[in-house]
Amino acid sequence: MTDCRTEKDFLGALDVPRDAYWGIHTERARRNFRISSLTVHPALIRALARVKQACCLANAATGSLSPEKAAAIGKACDEIAAGEFADQFPLDALQGGAGTSTNMNLNEVLANRAIELLGGEKGDYAIVSPLGDVNRHQSTNDVYPTAVKIAAIRGLRDLASVAAALQGAFQEKEKEFAPIVKMGRTELQDAVPITLGAEFSAFAEAIGRDRWRTFKCEERLRVVNLGGTAVGTGLTAPRDYIFLVIEKLREITGLGLSRGENLMGETANADVFVEVSGILKAHAVNLIKIAGDLRQMNFLGEIHLPRMQTGSSIMPGKVNPVGMEAAIQAGVKVIANDAIVAEAASRGTFQISEFLPLLAVALLESLELLAAIDKLLTDQVKNLIADPQRCGEFVDKSPSIITALLPAVGYEQAAALAAEFAAGPEKSMRTFLIQKLGADPVERYLSPSALTALGYKNRG
Repeated sequence: MTDCRTEKDFLGALDVPRDAYWGIHTERARRNFRISSLTVHPALIRALARVKQACCLANAATGSLSPEKAAAIGKACDEIAAGEFADQFPLDALQGGAGTSTNMNLNEVLANRAIELLGGEKGDYAIVSPLGDVNRHQSTNDVYPTAVKIAAIRGLRDLASVAAALQGAFQEKEKEFAPIVKMGRTELQDAVPITLGAEFSAFAEAIGRDRWRTFKCEERLRVVNLGGTAVGTGLTAPRDYIFLVIEKLREITGLGLSRGENLMGETANADVFVEVSGILKAHAVNLIKIAGDLRQMNFLGEIHLPRMQTGSSIMPGKVNPVGMEAAIQAGVKVIANDAIVAEAASRGTFQISEFLPLLAVALLESLELLAAIDKLLTDQVKNLIADPQRCGEFVDKSPSIITALLPAVGYEQAAALAAEFAAGPEKSMRTFLIQKLGADPVERYLSPSALTALGYKNRG
């Protein structure tokens, strides 16, 4: 066939599309793993290109790779890391082999692009070999998990940034809504009066914790096993290369990476990803809870969320809180992904974690989902408005506001007042209390400052 070239491997010969930068190993995987609609995450491809570049530079510096080959491979790495040749990575993300197919895909694309840069034709591996040159002194088992960690660190940094913006949006509303008194609720029942600003401060505090945890857990991912080759012993790699390659990777990525003290342990175990995923789950849990609260406050009319789109194909004028619903669904997906990460990590055997491809899918998707939803919620929070009158209506009518006056009247008198109000015709508890106690104590104890102070000051 004129539109194909024939390549050979241990299993025999296979036709590969002539214009493809990938080779026989990728082609076999492309045909073998037609499982899902998921492809390998672009962030992982870009990170793996940087890992390959570090290996290339270390091999060149130690005399294992000629300057000409190293320059061509290095340029190809730059191009792929910049997002070029994205269509040359067609593999299903759910692949067997602990990421070997993806590693081979990178090796072949880098080799063929380097061959092209050196004036050769794709498939002429006498010029640059995918395995002999691009993959020299490497194994899937050290480059792939290292790349997953780099991609995850990048994702964590993006997430920490957008979480900071969301925290800031809540803090702005905290200040704006500080004077608005509303009912606090526990177990979906009126509890005690609070301010809307204080309620939003609790949202800001939760996101602040998420932001800090997300920022700190990057440290867990900085220890990598690059140089450990197949099982962490460094077998087949020169010692000077092993010590140098991590330095090259730090220079290229700008990340504070370090080689693990026990490379066998780093290669065999994936628990660090489980720890990081747990942090992401905590953020998802907070987002679900907050989005649920905002959704219900919108329903009660205490706040008005931005109107995003028409809400019904049959009910004219209906507008739904779709932003909150999207956030909740994304949060649920992150929680499910956390279970996938834990399951994939637990199923490693002996000296390898075979199910890193599935783990990478779940972890990187969670980072992407959370960042997107944080951005969506930031826009929603910035543009929502409060309805002070509606908040006040709930406060005025609620018998529970008597609780705020306990320091003034005591529990027994408060209970008697509540019973009297319940038996009478009066519809406003505030009006009733003013009639019984006078305006001064009622307004004083139900003021925003009194409701948000940490306790009250004894008089006298």
